[in-house]
Amino acid sequence: MLDSMARNAQGKIALSGLDINELTDFVKAMGLPAFRAKQIHTWIYAKYASSLDEMTDLSVELREKLKEVADVPLLTISHLEVSRDGTRKYLFALPDGQLVESVLIAFEDRPNLSVCVSSQVGCAVGCTFCATGYLGFKRNLTSQEIVDQVMCIQREANLRVANIVYMGQGEPLLNTKNVIDSINTINLSVGIGARHITVSTSGIVPGINELAAANLPITLALSLHAPDADTREEIVPITKKYSIHAVMQAISDYYNTTRRRVTIEYVMLKGVNDSDDQARHLAEMLKDVNCNINLIPFNPTRNNKGEIVYLRPDMKTQKRFAEIAGRTGRTVTIRLERGTDIDAACGQLANKFVQSK
Repeated sequence: MLDSMARNAQGKIALSGLDINELTDFVKAMGLPAFRAKQIHTWIYAKYASSLDEMTDLSVELREKLKEVADVPLLTISHLEVSRDGTRKYLFALPDGQLVESVLIAFEDRPNLSVCVSSQVGCAVGCTFCATGYLGFKRNLTSQEIVDQVMCIQREANLRVANIVYMGQGEPLLNTKNVIDSINTINLSVGIGARHITVSTSGIVPGINELAAANLPITLALSLHAPDADTREEIVPITKKYSIHAVMQAISDYYNTTRRRVTIEYVMLKGVNDSDDQARHLAEMLKDVNCNINLIPFNPTRNNKGEIVYLRPDMKTQKRFAEIAGRTGRTVTIRLERGTDIDAACGQLANKFVQSK
């Protein structure tokens, strides 16, 4: 049992990110009574303990025994950047040396904190406005690696996170099983309600269907970005595999199964997808879809040649697009910009600190 458990870079079994059942398996394998799992679980998830030494209701002798084989964190914070608006971007080293980024987002007028987690190392989808796509795909993250992003951030910031968004590096629904497993652990162990969890997808139809079958009370967000096939294929190449029609049918099926309103995400690119006609087309496409529309002004990114491919539309264009898109009664919002100065905004996560070293 112990041999199969994930180990951190120091070769110790990592306890953070394990649920109560997995912790119970661990303590039993150590020859300990089951109640020890509940004690360890409380220290990790309620008290943000970063080491076994902090678990003071365990005897010194027991802590020393556990320390021979185990530790708390799975991930290591390799670098931390703090934006002028308070956004915190974390570069995490995984046990195998791979790197991912996560973001802690705070708003001055809101008490709730949100964490944007990664689900893969790199990304295979290759959306042309997204810096992560230019990294290429390395591997999926495990459920434990996803959960420990949240816990590492809570331990470092000493703040309780209230919302989770799977909008970091990678396509969550190309790693659906680990994403669903991590949602269950975040819900039951970390204590974040499923209604405060959002999973964003570029339109992976089998993953949407699998998520619908799981019937979790979360929010599904579709990165649509264009209402017509030609433009969407240019921006989101996966459209060639999963057509707009197939994606929208999957979204309809998802709603019919879960009765959960979907969020439509739309990155606005100057001269590409921001015209009045495209706004009208979007409104027509979504008139019978139970959804909200979230417009995302393009955040500066460069391709792998260092070139800026797109520009952001001006605010007048953004507002007009929102007004037209909302004429069928859908709620349309323009996302507030957060963390752009440290490349922590939507589409900007590219391990830039490492690349520049």
